Amino acid sequence: MVLMALDHTRDYFHQTFILLDLTNPEHTSWPIYLTRWVTHFCAPAFSFLAGVSAFIVGQRKTKNELSVFLLKRGLWLVVIELSIITFAWYFDLRFRNFDLAVIWSLGISMIFLAALIHLPKNIILIIACLLIFGHNLLDTIHFDGSVWWGIVHEQSFFKLSDALSLNVIYPIVPWIGVMALGYYFGTFYTPPLEVTKRRKLFNTIGILAIGLFVVIRWTNVYGDLVQWKQYGNINMTLFSFFNLTKYPPSLLYLLVTLSGTLFFLANSENWKGRIVNFFTLFGRVPFFFYILHLYLIRVLAMVVAGLQGYGWDVMVQTSFEIDLKNFGFSLGIVYVIWIAIILMLHPVCKKFDSYKQNHKNKWWLSYL
Repeated sequence: MVLMALDHTRDYFHQTFILLDLTNPEHTSWPIYLTRWVTHFCAPAFSFLAGVSAFIVGQRKTKNELSVFLLKRGLWLVVIELSIITFAWYFDLRFRNFDLAVIWSLGISMIFLAALIHLPKNIILIIACLLIFGHNLLDTIHFDGSVWWGIVHEQSFFKLSDALSLNVIYPIVPWIGVMALGYYFGTFYTPPLEVTKRRKLFNTIGILAIGLFVVIRWTNVYGDLVQWKQYGNINMTLFSFFNLTKYPPSLLYLLVTLSGTLFFLANSENWKGRIVNFFTLFGRVPFFFYILHLYLIRVLAMVVAGLQGYGWDVMVQTSFEIDLKNFGFSLGIVYVIWIAIILMLHPVCKKFDSYKQNHKNKWWLSYL
């Protein structure tokens, strides 16, 4: 959650008007590249851990009860994406843009998972692996102007009318497979598997995934829309090698990011202390934090726009991109703003977490 906030803070406060292509070797640097690249772990971890959580929740429910649970929360997330979160990204009362982004992908994946959980666990694993390992076979298939194909597998931007645009940022394949894989991995958190065995298993799978990434990436044949290439210097070549496609997430992108997730899960399970407590708080109220941090970032960006002479209303967006050359600050100042945002939101999240813990009988809190 905290790394995700870094990415969104950079979106609105860094002196660049290139929001998504910061890992392109042609126009990046190590500080910018790493700031963007490290946040690649967020969305795959969200989806994977949602699947793990669904399995754990399912240990206290019947399969039918779990299906209803996932279906309701999936629909709720889709509605929130198209309303509260859409407004947070644009601040446009006319709602001229709708983004199908990370919350949408989590919601739609939950809806599919509501059906998948009725299958045998090994079948769920096979389906998840087919979607993750095989979806790049669809990269060469295009249906120009097809909203449905965009939703399924191709990042697309549609002008539905003169006053309405639909931006498919997170096509649903292979995100469904990532959440289904997480659901399968939830079985490793049940007896008789012990912590030490789980650590060894996750580390082993993570190492194998990294090895597979290197082999497939080196061949430059399959696994990502963008092939890597040799440049005149080692920095640009490394930038190219690790410049992986996120929209939709390629096989290579998922091998790297999910292996990182597994390494973290394997080796952090027994971490304790004040620092751990500080960060795990955000994980206990992730949806609440997500909405709050978006609105806080946008309001602060309005203030900065006003102070820099652009006018606060320039942050009321009418398109997907913000094209404000020289707006914002250096990357170092962006990090300071990011830390300030985290510190400002921590006490608010702490109070909400306390309220949730003391009012577990209130059903509506489970939706926040």
